[in-house]
Amino acid sequence: MYRNRTLRTLLVLLLMFSFALTVPVASGQRRHYHRNPQAGKKKAAKRIGIGTAIGAGAGALIGGRKGALIGAGAGAGAGTA
Repeated sequence: MYRNRTLRTLLVLLLMFSFALTVPVASGQRRHYHRNPQAGKKKAAKRIGIGTAIGAGAGALIGGRKGALIGAGAGAGAGTA
């Protein structure tokens, strides 16, 4: 009876010791998520705005006011793609 109790106590201590060693290792493993710097609303708006401006400028040089409108639409469409 005394031997079983000692064995059980030793087993419990061994399990507690092994859990104590494994828990900090598991909590130390964190995933690092890197944010994509090219994704975002500001960059998307900037890309669309630049495309619109270039398209409007090129269209104005080629076809006047109507060309500027068409070029702005084409530039905005190209900026979203």
